[in-house]
Amino acid sequence: MLRRTIAAFAGTLVVVGLIAGAGAATVAAGSPPGALSIVSASLTQDGQQLVWNVLTADPFTPSSLAAAGQSLCLVIAQVKPVVPEGVLCVGHRGTRSHPMLYYRQIAAAGVVGRAHRIAATVTRRNDDELTASFLPASIGAAYRSLRWEVLSTAPAADCRAGAGCSYEMPGRPALARLHTPTLVGCVASGPSLVHGGSPKVHDIALTFDDGPWGDPPTMDFIRLLAREHVPASFFEIGDQISQYDPTGSVERAMLANGDMIGDHTWTHPDMAALPPAKQRSELELTVDAIRHATGFTPCLWRPPYGDISPELISLARSLGLLTIMWDIDPRDWSLPGVKEIIDNVTTNAQDGGIVEEHFGGGPRYETLDALPTEIAHLSARGYKFVTVAQMLGLRMIYR
Repeated sequence: MLRRTIAAFAGTLVVVGLIAGAGAATVAAGSPPGALSIVSASLTQDGQQLVWNVLTADPFTPSSLAAAGQSLCLVIAQVKPVVPEGVLCVGHRGTRSHPMLYYRQIAAAGVVGRAHRIAATVTRRNDDELTASFLPASIGAAYRSLRWEVLSTAPAADCRAGAGCSYEMPGRPALARLHTPTLVGCVASGPSLVHGGSPKVHDIALTFDDGPWGDPPTMDFIRLLAREHVPASFFEIGDQISQYDPTGSVERAMLANGDMIGDHTWTHPDMAALPPAKQRSELELTVDAIRHATGFTPCLWRPPYGDISPELISLARSLGLLTIMWDIDPRDWSLPGVKEIIDNVTTNAQDGGIVEEHFGGGPRYETLDALPTEIAHLSARGYKFVTVAQMLGLRMIYR
């Protein structure tokens, strides 16, 4: 059913040549006619990502596919009835030969939409293999089961000559059982002490200390950031979790919105002045409280008052925690006024910057009120908002 339906649109699936602008390209001498043979293929879920892997009988590049008028595509279909929903094809743009992925939606009436490039990580260990990772949302899919098949097609002229028009793998559409991923941890890597991200990347991280809190409620921060589609990092005081988020619903909302949670100690002491046993207890009690509330084990911590020592940094790292400082400080804890907070953040913003603000420890209405304007100004300047974990490229653990 899937194969027959797709075959009806074979002409529209050869998107590689159209995308690459390769209309004038010719097939290299000795190139075999027909579709590219597929040895093996798979579609699996790895955390939030879908991972497409394909191995072919012969080497290929996006430009060689375009020159031969061939296509290499992943067809996505409903489970029942098995009706195609879209086609994801290997392509490239202009003279660039690195593989990119382009998606075309197939409407219920069989109308194939325009191809658009999706965000994907494409790697190749060999010239006959390709692995691509992408979010289901990038192809308009949710975390639900789907059917898939890899399809390789040949130009119509080759079909008329008796060569293979298409090659499918597997022989029948396979089932991929997807589930909504749950974030359960992150892996500390890189330097143990961090003051900021790369000065070569135009991103910025908003971070908030001293919560959860009730003045204003922490959910006010979470909802505002969600409306603005801005992720943030929240560093929490463990002893306050049972009071201000006894069911863990607030912190789970953070994670569901793409925010990150970090350890800000159990009681907010000057950690550098404590003996090692007490330092360890402050960190471990908070990790346990966050894990109990959310199922998530943090890999980031922030020292109260910014007080650190080499020994403290090493202790935290032994517990799987990176020490996260900051390089943009609007001193919002002193209640300087909304305008002063905005001006400080926007004036001192820089590539790879980490902004330190507060969502607890006092009335934080000024910080909350400043956020929309901060976000608008930084967005207008082209900054990408990321969590600290994203800024550092840390690996997330899902189940």
